[in-house]
Amino acid sequence: MKSFQELVNNCLKTVKEVFPWDLEDNVQKNIYPVLLDIREPYEFEILHIKGSVNVPRGILELACDYGYDDTIPELVMARNKEVVVICRSGHRSVLAAHTMQIMGYKSVKSLKTGVRGWNDYDLPLQNVKGQPVDGDVANDMLTPQIRPEQNPPKNIYKNL
Repeated sequence: MKSFQELVNNCLKTVKEVFPWDLEDNVQKNIYPVLLDIREPYEFEILHIKGSVNVPRGILELACDYGYDDTIPELVMARNKEVVVICRSGHRSVLAAHTMQIMGYKSVKSLKTGVRGWNDYDLPLQNVKGQPVDGDVANDMLTPQIRPEQNPPKNIYKNL
């Protein structure tokens, strides 16, 4: 059995990452990749990077292929474009980028550190209405709230 972090680490062998400041530099140079935010809709509504498209991780494969209710034609046609996948911390996006590589996407990357890193670098975020989100407010929203029962018992993965 592998942990979530082990899955991410395995995918990082083939998935490239881009730091928030490098992505921002590209945008300043008028290099606009497809920004694909795979967080849940409620997360996206609260705050996201301007210009990003929200496709929740749970329907990613359907959105990336023709013939489904969830198909997003612009995303299907982006197989030869640069795509940067975004999540909260840069982990789910690695798994999604790996899946997209398997589906034939040629230049897909994960935003290292995710929206949290984007905010930590003081880059702008907005809500679903296009209004700016204060960095301190964003930080509070992006900080995980792990309850004690959500932590694993010691050595859980070694015993399985």
